[in-house]
Amino acid sequence: MKQLLNTQTPPLLLATTIVDSATSVFSLLQTFASTKTEIMKVFVTGASGFIGSAVVKELLSAGHQVIGLARSEASAKKISDAGAEVALGTLEDLAVLKQAASQADGVIHTAFFHDFTQYLKAAEMDKTAINTMGEILMGTNKPIVVTSGMLGLPLINGLVTEESTTQNSPRISENAALALAENGINASVVRLPPSVHDKGDKGFVPFIILQARKNGISAYPEEGKNHWSSVHRLDAAKLFRLAVEKAAKGTLYNAVGDTGIELKQIAELIGETLDLPVKSVSGEEMTKHFDWMSRFITMESIATSFKTQEQLGWQPTHIGLLEDMRENYFKD
Repeated sequence: MKQLLNTQTPPLLLATTIVDSATSVFSLLQTFASTKTEIMKVFVTGASGFIGSAVVKELLSAGHQVIGLARSEASAKKISDAGAEVALGTLEDLAVLKQAASQADGVIHTAFFHDFTQYLKAAEMDKTAINTMGEILMGTNKPIVVTSGMLGLPLINGLVTEESTTQNSPRISENAALALAENGINASVVRLPPSVHDKGDKGFVPFIILQARKNGISAYPEEGKNHWSSVHRLDAAKLFRLAVEKAAKGTLYNAVGDTGIELKQIAELIGETLDLPVKSVSGEEMTKHFDWMSRFITMESIATSFKTQEQLGWQPTHIGLLEDMRENYFKD
């Protein structure tokens, strides 16, 4: 409004503009007030994990009920303490997955077997779990939101967008979800960037920091010009909630906060903070330094979420990766 009053717009046109703006705002508020989100019971796999626990909290805060998959008594207590029901089992306990999915109004699948030395086994386990839960939802129109990743996705005009396909992705969960959608199941996908960051992160960036401490150098691959996108864990959790509430069959959503950060920037921050030399590595030296992550470290993953934001009204609001690293990633 202040901007309107400070312009050189003629008074009559200015008044008309103000009235039109106020009318638009009022109409928007009426629409918002009349839109009520249906309360759901949502089955969440990985409910005690880094991402899944945030999803559970987000769902409960929005008034939904949650059944959380727990693979141990400790995980079960964490889920129960959060205010959710517990389904005790693992991704390999297909009977448990079927029962919990059948009791729910929707499913959010965040669990994954995070042993990257057995990635193919983990991917197959993931696919079987997705198919098992999806089949239970056949003919119900109940949504299942599946987690996938962005690393390995091809670029469109230099970017990973919602239209990027999964041809080269090592993770096959996205294709599994889209196959369910083709068979009439209300499946959609939330794609996560290489870094989902927040306190308690045990993913790629903490591993890079660990390797820097271990090897005495903060390394980056080759020229370090490839980018990794990122998203704050709480922003990702909100996106999962919106996806299960709005349930658009066969839709791909990109969870992107930082569009792209150069790997060299990440290495320089680590080197500066730990007082280590920053060095480019390639070939055998890169493989040795980054270990299992060497197969991912050179991938380009600069990404956008414009379509996701438009479709779901989602907007990332939390701090970016580099700021989060400075605040939380180097504390003992």
